[in-house]
Amino acid sequence: MKTIDELLSEGVAGKRVFVRADLNVPLDGTTITDDGRIRAVVPTVKALADAGARVVVASHLGRPKGAPDPAFSLGPAAARLGELLGADVAFATDTVGESASSTVAGLADGQVAVVENLRFNAGETSKDDAERGAFADQLAALADVYVGDGFGAVHRKHASVFDLPARLPHYAGHLIATEVGVLKKLTDDVERPYVVVLGGAKVSDKLAVIDQLLGKADRILIGGGMAYTFLKAQGHEVGSSLLQEDQIPAVQEYLERAEKSGVELVLPVDTLVAGEFPDMKAKAPGNPENVAADAIPAGKLGLDIGPETRKLYASKLADAATVFWNGPMGVFEHPDYAEGTKAVAQALLDSPGFTVVGGGDSAAAVRTLGFDEQAFGHISTGGGASLEYLEGKTLPGLAALED
Repeated sequence: MKTIDELLSEGVAGKRVFVRADLNVPLDGTTITDDGRIRAVVPTVKALADAGARVVVASHLGRPKGAPDPAFSLGPAAARLGELLGADVAFATDTVGESASSTVAGLADGQVAVVENLRFNAGETSKDDAERGAFADQLAALADVYVGDGFGAVHRKHASVFDLPARLPHYAGHLIATEVGVLKKLTDDVERPYVVVLGGAKVSDKLAVIDQLLGKADRILIGGGMAYTFLKAQGHEVGSSLLQEDQIPAVQEYLERAEKSGVELVLPVDTLVAGEFPDMKAKAPGNPENVAADAIPAGKLGLDIGPETRKLYASKLADAATVFWNGPMGVFEHPDYAEGTKAVAQALLDSPGFTVVGGGDSAAAVRTLGFDEQAFGHISTGGGASLEYLEGKTLPGLAALED
């Protein structure tokens, strides 16, 4: 795929460049609580603006129902982008309507505009090719060139991700080029030992990637809510912990495959439990107790890996040459259940190898828990996209950028 470096060498002064970014940031009302994804697209937008392009930035935010919804406006993201660029950023109050047309038409060389949430238009996410294509035609009228830089959306067959690049000369932005380069390090000629840490709530979300990694990773460490389905598959009682009973047969098969293939599949040896899920708003003390992972009492639910598991996982990461981590080890948003996720993050920092934090809640945890983002090898902006890439799937947004 062609990259933004090639575009810049060809010259962009005076050209309208459509940048499909990922500004899908968490909001508390109109306050952005984590601006990581906005910061990630700044190098691409700045490079284009500095070269004299008229930059049109577009993104989705949240899951509106194909119609305008003020709760999902990109206004706060546009304002934050302007702060990070140190320049005024115009904001169109629609995506392909009168405001977008006049805002883009009013741009001078080197100026930047953000158009309103792409998902305020039903054509963006439509399953109907014609409806999606018609919306892509409207978007194409706003620009001369397309730059894909919203890695968090490349696994979606959406109009701005898949259909629009076919209508304009297209290039990969700095972020996508970096993300793809990193993921190739996790799939092609991987430096070993290769250790994968998987957490999060649902084992069903990770089965496909585990299936692929059983042939590639040397060790797979399991934590988070998904660990309790693994423990149950081994015949242990898990109390009231999160459990996906329907996934137990698949998990048992993976446990057997791991043993036969020589992959270390490591499960918690102890876990923090409580009688109920913690109060996330008040952050009131949860009165956790630590128990052996194979002896979770009835009526108790596991909420974090315990101290012995933290030590175990740190030891399994200590000699890693390559590490991929996706998913927290517990309810890290609550201080009583953050230590497991914190310990894994610290173990990545202590590891001598190339460390990749696979987006989503893992990236949020790194920032929430106060770690230096620059200390990791790479923090992805797309958890779902990263997992699907590792599963071996063709990602529509990347395929569309290929010539």
